Amino acid sequence: MGDDPGRLYRLDGVAHIAGVINDEDVAYQLGLPVDGDYVSGCLTDFHLYIEGGRPAWQWFHELLGVLPPENQVQKFTVNCTWFQETFAECPDGADEETVRRFARAYIMMLLGTQLFADKSGNRIHIRWLPYVARLEEMGRYSWALAALAWLYRCMCRVANRHVVKLAGPLQLLQSWIFWRFPTLRPSGYDEISWPLASRWSGYNPGISNKGPRVQMARMKIDLLQPRQVRKQNFCHSQVIVSVYIT
Repeated sequence: MGDDPGRLYRLDGVAHIAGVINDEDVAYQLGLPVDGDYVSGCLTDFHLYIEGGRPAWQWFHELLGVLPPENQVQKFTVNCTWFQETFAECPDGADEETVRRFARAYIMMLLGTQLFADKSGNRIHIRWLPYVARLEEMGRYSWALAALAWLYRCMCRVANRHVVKLAGPLQLLQSWIFWRFPTLRPSGYDEISWPLASRWSGYNPGISNKGPRVQMARMKIDLLQPRQVRKQNFCHSQVIVSVYIT
């Protein structure tokens, strides 16, 4: 089946209609800003952006008010469980500085586990310190383009036959697939919410029937026709009306 030229030609046509994930998709699916300053310097040489040339962990302590134990640290990453347990809930009556520390920790967890997750899925890199240091400026960056670039980078890596795990903003990829290919969408999730990916917050398929589910998905992809692809781009008024009517 994999060598059938007719089948490959048909799937290529389907892919052409579906298009690619672009910045508009990220804006609608995740609600992230497209316009703004680009996110730069935080992936490989973040230590150059630390103010005053201070050691990274010293700045970590200044911004979050606490240091993780050594058994929770691996190079420049921290166990996500430690973040969750340490910053689980901001105490009642907390002063402004404490609230800001909890906000920084929460944002770092979002960035490290949702938008820019690695294959471990449970570690948070401290490369985001230069950004959470200035909470008021977080909104001026184009997080949509940064997340999109990271997704494509991760998909390029997983194209290597020796790579078996896909990292990155997978909720973006999943939501985009279910939006563009309605026949692949699980039943019971027809109501539109904003951002569009939020409707999948409660979607958690079990692993007991993983094999049959994968086989069914492959069969649906094999039988996919161009008419079953959502061809139109987003219409601002249609999406907004759909959200507020439903």
